[in-house]
Amino acid sequence: MSSLQPLASAAALRDGATALAPGILAAFTIAAAARFLSEHYGAPMMLFALLIGIAFHFLMEPGSRAAAGIEFTSRHLLRIGVALLGMRLTLTDVADLGAGTIAMVLGLVAVTIGAGVLLARVFGRGTQFGLLTGGAVAICGASAALAISSVLRPGPRLERDTLFTVVAVTLLSTAAMIAYPILFHLLGFEPHAAGALIGATVHDVAQVVGAGFSISEDAGTTATFVKLLRVTALPAVVLLIALQQRRGGGTSGSGAGHFPWFAVAFVGLLMLNSSGAVPAAVAEAVSLVSQWLLVAAIAALGVKTSVKAMTSLGPVYFAVILCETLVLLGLALVAWTVILP
Repeated sequence: MSSLQPLASAAALRDGATALAPGILAAFTIAAAARFLSEHYGAPMMLFALLIGIAFHFLMEPGSRAAAGIEFTSRHLLRIGVALLGMRLTLTDVADLGAGTIAMVLGLVAVTIGAGVLLARVFGRGTQFGLLTGGAVAICGASAALAISSVLRPGPRLERDTLFTVVAVTLLSTAAMIAYPILFHLLGFEPHAAGALIGATVHDVAQVVGAGFSISEDAGTTATFVKLLRVTALPAVVLLIALQQRRGGGTSGSGAGHFPWFAVAFVGLLMLNSSGAVPAAVAEAVSLVSQWLLVAAIAALGVKTSVKAMTSLGPVYFAVILCETLVLLGLALVAWTVILP
């Protein structure tokens, strides 16, 4: 009888993989299309993945063979992709910024998340929406939204809110990439300070790079380092939100009830990459895998959400994220003109 157990386990594993394959393949096909369009037309890859994914919402209809794989990609592959983000950073990147800048940026992250919770309550959206949007604005846009969403209490509303947040922060980040370099120039900031401000205020990494290097090499390098510092706050924020969700009554079957191992893995990979033991080629390969997983996860989220559900949200949702963006910009300007002149 025991000799049959390995065969039964192998059969179950094969059946599970067969059930997941159509949906996973669909998500990565959409991700490939989004990458192609982004490389040829210059628009954000995440936004393309979302829009294309929404067009394939019919894949989630009852009886669809792709539904299980789409669900698996949007949850489990997402967490693996977030964990692998750790290979993009080193402790040297963080230390090079200086203690004052580090304290200021981390302070901006904390205050922006707090402001997000407050604004969400003012607009009647609730604490969970404030944590989701505030974390996305404060840290790294779409990637942060996905990471934070994975430890919040699940449900149809969370998936809709997550997708809306990803769309909104991507659009606002693209607008900021164009507007912020002009704004900081008009305000008289020299390239290094302008780069620091861009890194502290623009949501997504790609747009930070684009905005920073549009000013100068120095501004681009500074913007990238400051942005990476915001990204290093992600695992701590995810852990704190997970603990808050547990105290708030998350059940063992929810995302909030599971320990966010991917946040710990993020820190572990960051430390490993900082040790110098990882060849540059390996680190780049892992970073590329992370990007593919995150784009596929966003595509899967798009597939899971209907246009009708998105349009039913109304302008109040966007108003929350816009106000959080303006709060972050205002605080950063005060910080760099008054506290760090």
